[in-house]
Amino acid sequence: MRLRVTILFIAVAFALDGARADTIHLKNGRTIVADHVRENGNHYEYDVGDDSYAIPKSVVDHVDAGGMPAHAASGTAKVADLPAFTPADSLANEGDLVAKIIKEGKVNSDVLASLEGKGNVELSATADFIAGKFEFEHGNIAQARQYFESALRFQPDNSTILIYYAALLVRTGNAAQALPYAQRAARAAPNSPDAYTMLGYAQFASDRTREAVTSWKRSLELRPDATVQQFLAKAQREQTVESDFAQGESSHFVLHYEGKQTSEALRGQILAALESDYDDLVRDLGNPPRDNILVTLYTEQAFFDVTHAPTWSGAINDGKLRIPISGLSSMTPELAHVLKHELAHSFITQLSGGRCPPWLHEGVAQLLEPRSLGGAGHQLSLLFKAQRNIPLNALEGSFQHFSGGEAYVAYAESLAAVSYINDSYGMSDIQRILQRISQGNSPEAALRATIHSDYGQFESDLARYLADMYGE
Repeated sequence: MRLRVTILFIAVAFALDGARADTIHLKNGRTIVADHVRENGNHYEYDVGDDSYAIPKSVVDHVDAGGMPAHAASGTAKVADLPAFTPADSLANEGDLVAKIIKEGKVNSDVLASLEGKGNVELSATADFIAGKFEFEHGNIAQARQYFESALRFQPDNSTILIYYAALLVRTGNAAQALPYAQRAARAAPNSPDAYTMLGYAQFASDRTREAVTSWKRSLELRPDATVQQFLAKAQREQTVESDFAQGESSHFVLHYEGKQTSEALRGQILAALESDYDDLVRDLGNPPRDNILVTLYTEQAFFDVTHAPTWSGAINDGKLRIPISGLSSMTPELAHVLKHELAHSFITQLSGGRCPPWLHEGVAQLLEPRSLGGAGHQLSLLFKAQRNIPLNALEGSFQHFSGGEAYVAYAESLAAVSYINDSYGMSDIQRILQRISQGNSPEAALRATIHSDYGQFESDLARYLADMYGE
């Protein structure tokens, strides 16, 4: 997700200057807080920090002069993750084997090899599944994948193994690869709500929304589940809004759009920008997503109708890049930043095995837009000096429920933290941190192993960095 500066209504609690701002009240009930608003023909033009924007008068109710200052900010939120669930076990005698295979908090490879050597297909599959499940639950995605693939060689149609393997692929942004495994799981266990839940996840992430709706309805018939109900509701909202959308494609992207809302020229510019950003991100981060990346262009209202995102959000990547572009007829600098920011999330998810915490997701995506702290740097340095910053361990959870002011601080801290790492250690260490997280390290452990700082030390170093860069 990207904090929008075009619909920014934050009353920043730590505003430290006496500047005033203008507020644009839109007819849809939302507001834009800007440093300055002026009329220009059929548009209002407004400034937020160093950036200027325009909005048609037809969507504006009225403009109020004066108010809290508008501070340009952007950020990201963690890409929507696959919800946790525990499928019913279709493997025999797992409980007796767990204690043998998992010793002192890790997989005992000698015991695993011994069990596989007995020549019992079911036993071998169960043993590898136990090892894979342990690694999966502890975040070691690469090792979990190897164990699940080994288990499937012994029992290729075991629904439990198929469900977990499909879940791993979806979680790491490989939904197209996950789909055939999820389909096999549903065929192998036609009365399993978990199989249909997983099938729905794979279908939805693979741009098969209609099929996902059918699968999740079947899952709910077999067993009520609040999380599945929420995913079903979102898929149905998407299906309703996008029923008449057309589709375009490029080498790495599938673009959905409503024909009347965008010109062919703008769509071409968007795909060209995304392809260029893709090449940049391959260079900066490596590990591109294996599937084509889905991008949907919305009107302002349709974006919020589908996503139910916070009103301060300017775009979202929940596995699909969802971009509101109301009123635009050509590429703008702000849209270019939004596109690269949201695309960066897909790369970060791939590199971190779907385990990157929001502050790091947000910070890296902002850095790669690229975006700098600007005026927020001085305010943030004062926050850290007064010890009023948000602790990083509190930024490992979703930002979805933050108010606009809280989100502003969280995004600024995220960008500051990643900027400090990049300036002090380089992009290569950011990559190593993400890779360690994909191997099961906690974010703090990944920091300790890479830049030799726990959160406490890191925040102290960050405070000094901000003071040096932006303090008085």
